[in-house]
Amino acid sequence: MNGTGRPGDNQLGESTGDVRVGVYVCHCGGNISDVVDVKALAGLMAEYPHVAVAKEYPFMCSDPGQEIILEDIRANRVNRVVVASCSPTLHETTFRRALQRGGLNPYLYEHVNIREQVSWVHKDDHAAATRKALALVRAGVEKATRLDPLEALRVKAERRVAVIGGGPAGMSAALALAGAGLPVDLFEKGPALGGRLLEMGRVFPTGEEATALARRLAEDVAAQGSIRVHLGGEITRVDGYVGNFEVRVEEGGSQARVKAGALVLATGFDHYLPGAGEFGSGDAARVATLPEFQKALGSLPAGKVLRWRGREIRHLAFLHCVGSRQAEGLNPPQADGKVNDYCSRVCCTAALHAASQVLDRFPGTQVYDCHKDIRTYGRGHEAYYEDAAKKGALFFRYAEDALPEYLPASGLLPARLKFRDVLTWMEEVEVPADLLVLATGVVPRAIKGLVESLKLPVGADRFLQEAHPKLRPVEVANNGIFLAGTCQAPMTLDEACAAAGAAAAKAAQLLSQAEISLDPFVVELKAERCTGCGKCLEECSYSGALKLVDRPLAGLGATPPGPEGLSAAVIAVNEALCKGCGACVAVCEPRALELAGWHLDQFEAMAGAIAAS
Repeated sequence: MNGTGRPGDNQLGESTGDVRVGVYVCHCGGNISDVVDVKALAGLMAEYPHVAVAKEYPFMCSDPGQEIILEDIRANRVNRVVVASCSPTLHETTFRRALQRGGLNPYLYEHVNIREQVSWVHKDDHAAATRKALALVRAGVEKATRLDPLEALRVKAERRVAVIGGGPAGMSAALALAGAGLPVDLFEKGPALGGRLLEMGRVFPTGEEATALARRLAEDVAAQGSIRVHLGGEITRVDGYVGNFEVRVEEGGSQARVKAGALVLATGFDHYLPGAGEFGSGDAARVATLPEFQKALGSLPAGKVLRWRGREIRHLAFLHCVGSRQAEGLNPPQADGKVNDYCSRVCCTAALHAASQVLDRFPGTQVYDCHKDIRTYGRGHEAYYEDAAKKGALFFRYAEDALPEYLPASGLLPARLKFRDVLTWMEEVEVPADLLVLATGVVPRAIKGLVESLKLPVGADRFLQEAHPKLRPVEVANNGIFLAGTCQAPMTLDEACAAAGAAAAKAAQLLSQAEISLDPFVVELKAERCTGCGKCLEECSYSGALKLVDRPLAGLGATPPGPEGLSAAVIAVNEALCKGCGACVAVCEPRALELAGWHLDQFEAMAGAIAAS
């Protein structure tokens, strides 16, 4: 792995006094120019120290806009570039690549956000917005004059992918990776591949038996010579970093270690388990969860009336949103003190599908459906609602601020479900429920060991969190780790398999070369200042990025040199694991740590420019 250099002059060989900054202000098609006076802004920046040229253009990210920058690099000897436009998450990479095409180091670039941070939040005061934009662009120029020509990090990569989880998403990812020519290790802690498919009936939209689909996918995996399947093993730990991960798995009493350049997490989900007494839960003869009911339904012989555990079920009620869309103060909190306030996305469709099957096979059973509202996500899923309604299911909508109540059988009264119905202007309704089916939601699978060993980001909903929902939808902040399926969020089967394909494509792209290129914005250590206090270790969120090591005092540049043979604990930085968040820099009192591309002198200069504006 190559580190970052920080030479005093950039690659063009000029000294600090020869810095020539190009400033480019984008109209963003009116998003910025309708609020900020971009012409005045460019004119004022043209007079600012070290600015060689300052221009404005309707769309700087367009090919003509980039060509303006390239021409100024060639003709006006611009050797630093500042673009004032939209969020850097959208086009920072675009402009860095433009600098590269112009022969300039791509890290001699500074992006200033005057859309989200200025025009979009100050629409009512154009003059103040222009002043704020001016202050931010001046700060950007001050930083640009102090930028160093950094070099990208290069990490050698193990050309193999570890897929953790052998359900439909894991198998789909493994097959896609094998198809891309990559060897794969597929880990499944159960005795067979298939995951939740092994518990389901028929799947939408094909109507294929879930177990048959699982079997077909498993056969496809077995037919791929480049996929090694590990069944029944327990992953005890995952260490390493992008290009060099190591998966430790306990298999049959022995410990195996597998190296991989990338990880695909397809660890799946668990069903919500209602607490004792929650909507009658615990009364096995009269209350069942939807997964329990679905599993048994396929094997029940058709007849006039549904029979459940030896009893005739003439009145069957489905209750939606059990364990999903919970409200603070209304639903009991989970073990961590929070409620599951998210929608599980698949329960409505699954409940309606089950209701339709019951009405088809047991015409003498009346079906009631009690919901907050129906959410049949996905193309074609609405047909289940229409089908159940046409076959005679009766739908009720309970109020969100008043949970339904399960009333057990008493004397001559059957078991009932009691609620206030929104559709009849909050009338109190009781429907008989010989069997109550709880449409339970989806909860994240317990993978505490993986989360802790890799320091994986977890969202407020406790699912694994992607780096960005639009720009990096199947990646986590940790490089080289990708998400497939319901470990990330509740999904339908087709969505989970699509996400698996995206994760596989990202992993294949990452490992397409023998080395992986990483941004150089990582922590730099001044070893002679480090006292080994360890405060930075407490702040670091990325496992293994920082660690204490012993180094000879003579090698620390001590003055006078330390005695031979003595050593001191100092911090070592693993550049491939460091994400450049800067948390460690903030707590380092001796200033032994600094962030490449974000040095303290740059911060001070930027703050000074803003204060002076």
